[in-house]
Amino acid sequence: MATYKQLIAQKQALEAQLQEARATEVGQVIEQIQGLMAEYGLSVDDVAPKRRRGRPASGGTNQDQTKKEPLPAKYMDPKTGKTWSGRGRTPAWLGKRPERFLIQA
Repeated sequence: MATYKQLIAQKQALEAQLQEARATEVGQVIEQIQGLMAEYGLSVDDVAPKRRRGRPASGGTNQDQTKKEPLPAKYMDPKTGKTWSGRGRTPAWLGKRPERFLIQA
């Protein structure tokens, strides 16, 4: 049975061989890919994956274009003057009978 130091030495030798083989094969694969791209007239854009999900790939966000106007209020608390449009979390002051706070159009 081999000792620990012998096994480590074998491991390092194998890793060196792996790196050499990979470097040789990667060069050949790159040449093959370049040849096929030239043969079929392909560019990097043709080969690169296209982004299809999520947010668009555009740079920044335009706050001015995406800004929404607030909704008109439907309910108002006469004591405090606070209003609620009817969307989102129901305020506590509305209680069980919201029709009491309905703003008359």
